[in-house]
This record gives sequence, C-alpha cells and structure tokens, in this order.
Amino acid sequence: MGVVVPVLFALFAALSNALATVLQRRAALTVPQSQGFRPGLVLDLLRRPVWVAGILAVIAAGAGQAAALATGALALVQPLFVLELPFALLIASLVVRQRLPGALWAAVAAVVTGLGLALAAAAPTGNLTHVPLDRWLPALAACAGAALALALAGLRRPAGRARAGCLGAATAVCYALTAALMKDSVPLLAVGGITAFLTAWQTYAFAVSGMGALLLLEHAMQGGPLVASQPALTLGDATCSIALGVVLYDEQLRSGWWILPQLLGVALICAGVLALARAGAGGP
Repeated sequence: MGVVVPVLFALFAALSNALATVLQRRAALTVPQSQGFRPGLVLDLLRRPVWVAGILAVIAAGAGQAAALATGALALVQPLFVLELPFALLIASLVVRQRLPGALWAAVAAVVTGLGLALAAAAPTGNLTHVPLDRWLPALAACAGAALALALAGLRRPAGRARAGCLGAATAVCYALTAALMKDSVPLLAVGGITAFLTAWQTYAFAVSGMGALLLLEHAMQGGPLVASQPALTLGDATCSIALGVVLYDEQLRSGWWILPQLLGVALICAGVLALARAGAGGP
C-alpha cells in the first residue's frame, strides 16, 4: 500500500502532463517563433484556447504529483514521469486518428519494461518530510546554476537540435527542483494547515521554479525538434530527481549486483524514449 498509492497518483499526473504536452505543443506551433527569451510568449499563448486547456491539464497533473510526492519517495515518483512521452504519443495518435506502427508499440513496451525493471531493482526507500535549510542552499544554487547555464547555451544557438536539447535539459532541472520543493512544502498542509503552507518559503520557491520550467518548456518546443528536447527533458528530469532525492531526502537505492538490472532498465528506457521522440518529431 505504501508504494501503490504514490504510483497511482504519479501515473495520473504523468497522463495529465502528457495531455498538457500535446495541447501546449499544438498551441506553441501557432505563435511566431522567437530567437531569444521572450516572456511575452505566454501572453500570446493565453489567447489560444487549446493552450489554456493544456494549462488546466498541468494543474491537474500538479495536484496528482503533489499527492504522489506527499506519500512516496522522490526517486520513486519522478522517474514514473518517463511514461509521459508514451502517453503523449498515444494521445496525439488518438487526436489525429492515426494508428501507431508496430515499431512504436515496441518502443512503448521498451520504456514500460525498462522503467519497471529499473524501479524494481532500485527499490527506492526513505521518505523524509522536511529538509533543513542548510541542506537546501547548495542544492538550490547548483540547480539554479545548471538551469541558467543550459538555458543561456541553448538561447545562443540557432533553432535546431542543440538549442532544443539545451532548453529541454534546463526545463528538466527546473521540473526536478520544483518536485523536490513541492515534496517539502505539501506535508505542511497536514501539520499546520493552509497558513503553514502559505508562509513557507518552499511554497513560493516551487511556484517560481515551476513557472520558470513552464516558460523554458515553451521555448524548448519552439527551439527545435522533439527528438532533441523530449529525451533531454524526460531523462534529465528523472536523473535530477533521483539525485535530489538521495542528496536532500536521504533516499536510498539498492546497490551491489542490483545495479546491473538497473542499468539494463535505463538502457531500455533510453532506447525507447529516443525511438518515441523521433516519431514525435514528425507527429502532430
């Protein structure tokens, strides 16, 4: 029961995020492309009903993610968002009424099998509900520095794979940091109610990080093909989240010979994600 509940919430959040990705990508392609960082991009998108629907899906995903993080380990919950890409392609195929070819079903199977194998072998444990500030400060600095460096590197490049990949990786860092901060703030609702939640610095920090991730995501979608941005986003989020779970929340993964099936699972995930991203690059 301790694993089932966060997994179910995480799957709901991943499905909602996938729906949001499909809707937001369709909206992002209808506005003028920008070579630099343009905050006004969001104002343009707000005029697109399909983008607003995507934001509602993001809100639903955030609620599911918060529930998952409140009940499960960061290193268990966040890797499940790898399923967002298979979900997104399946939703997109339904929207345009196209069947996925057998090769893509094989890629979906590789992602699902790899994720199950990696998580079963790693068996993440530990579920601290509060991280002291002195542990947060270096993590915040490292994540902010990495996201800024990746974003600047991407924005200096012309539209293409390098730009999309860098912006996708920067988005991944922000998403992972948002999840880590959310995990620290959500339990305050049970301890001190809405007052404690609204007066905690983590609440505002994850809001800022989340908004930064959203803006970076829109630029990543416009910056180049999905085959570059999506793997960087999907795999980067999972990797960063596991690292933050271990460093901040003292979560533990099984070691020894268990590393071998973990690596096999990761290899299957990478192969499946790359195949699905290539397919999505030419999709709706």
